[in-house]
Amino acid sequence: MEERRQTGAEKLLAEQRAYFASGRTLPVQARIEALDRLERAIIGYEDELCRALKADLGKSRAEAYMCEIGLTLSELRYVRRHVKSWSRDRRARTPLAQFHAKSFTVQEPYGVVLVMSPWNYPVLLTLEPLCGALAAGNCCVVKPSAYAPETAAVMGRMIREAFPAGYVSVVEGGRQENQSLLSQRFDYIFFTGGVQVGKLVMEKASAHLTPVTLELGGKSPCIVDRTADIPLTARRLVFGKYLNCGQTCVAPDYALVHEEVKERLLECVKAEIARMFGPRPLECPDYGKMINRKHFDRVLGLIDREKLVFGGESDEASLRIAPAVMDGVTGEDRVMQEEIFGPVLPVLTVRSMDEALAFVRERPKPLALYLFAKDRALEKRVLTEASFGGGCVNDTIIHLATSRMGFGGVGGSGMGSYHGEKSFRTFSHEKSIVKKYTWLDLPMRYQPYTPLKERLVRMFVR
Repeated sequence: MEERRQTGAEKLLAEQRAYFASGRTLPVQARIEALDRLERAIIGYEDELCRALKADLGKSRAEAYMCEIGLTLSELRYVRRHVKSWSRDRRARTPLAQFHAKSFTVQEPYGVVLVMSPWNYPVLLTLEPLCGALAAGNCCVVKPSAYAPETAAVMGRMIREAFPAGYVSVVEGGRQENQSLLSQRFDYIFFTGGVQVGKLVMEKASAHLTPVTLELGGKSPCIVDRTADIPLTARRLVFGKYLNCGQTCVAPDYALVHEEVKERLLECVKAEIARMFGPRPLECPDYGKMINRKHFDRVLGLIDREKLVFGGESDEASLRIAPAVMDGVTGEDRVMQEEIFGPVLPVLTVRSMDEALAFVRERPKPLALYLFAKDRALEKRVLTEASFGGGCVNDTIIHLATSRMGFGGVGGSGMGSYHGEKSFRTFSHEKSIVKKYTWLDLPMRYQPYTPLKERLVRMFVR
């Protein structure tokens, strides 16, 4: 019988498994050196990464550094500073029934892991998970999105220069490459992207019982109470909504605004858009673009011109859509049926915060929620009663820009979290160990059981 030829994905997995089996990724110092190597590579390729992000998404150099390269370097340096302490065995208390023994946990890498990243923040959402995978001692296959081809190509060159293929590999390409990789047995899969593809990833992973982290999305609400500082609310809402042309998984998807402050907020939002992007945003050199024609057409199709109160102009040649604001929106409108992922802000009017909370709770759990209010009781109530991945009070988006807290979704918006120590834990398996000493061996657990032994068991196990 003719021997079946290995596919490219199978060969790559075999190479990585051999590299991991060599033990070279296990010493903590080797992990630190890998992070050093990645840091030097990012710094050395900064100009090329900025040019690629401009080509793929229209990002200015300032935005590319602030939201992608700079955040990645900050995360890398934080992880590198703490990886020694995270890697140490951790003591745990031992039950009296196990006397005399020592209990502790040991961190071990999963082995060969797959990181699948999206196109909207292609540097950040590729390299931040990679930092966690390397810190935990894994080998890693990285699969960037084909929708940001320039950035994927630069990261491919960068990583190939920095690491042997058995340690870290970048697989470029589209759907065919995704399917080929997902048919392999990885030890862990980390996916960031849309809900539908996330379901496919989980389905494929289930064939091998591979654990997964899914960073998805959803319609993240922004609740504006009548006690909010309206000018500041508008400034921070406009920043979060239109950053990266609205193509941010935690962008405020829609605003639920108290009727008493709605008109004032609309005025301030319009003023802030003009202040940040100028009177003609389509001519602003620092304003981004839609990733491709498909998404450009989709987002334009979500704009109801009868409810459009500001912006929404478009330029087909540059794939740009000006920041748009819609008023009088209801839950039945088309723009409320899917995640917008574009520069369109629907404003829904509510008469009370009870109504706003009910609206949020009736819908799938979002990745983020934002509340603008000075009312401490309302703040506590929203944070307690609404389920969401994470969020901010009196700001937007910035909760993900820290290595000291985890970031992730809940329900349909994802599972698992990462950033900082959470990234290390995500890519590590924690083994529980009991080391039993030999100088004493309590006989109560051994047969034959007697009334005395039972009394002893009841005394110790309580």
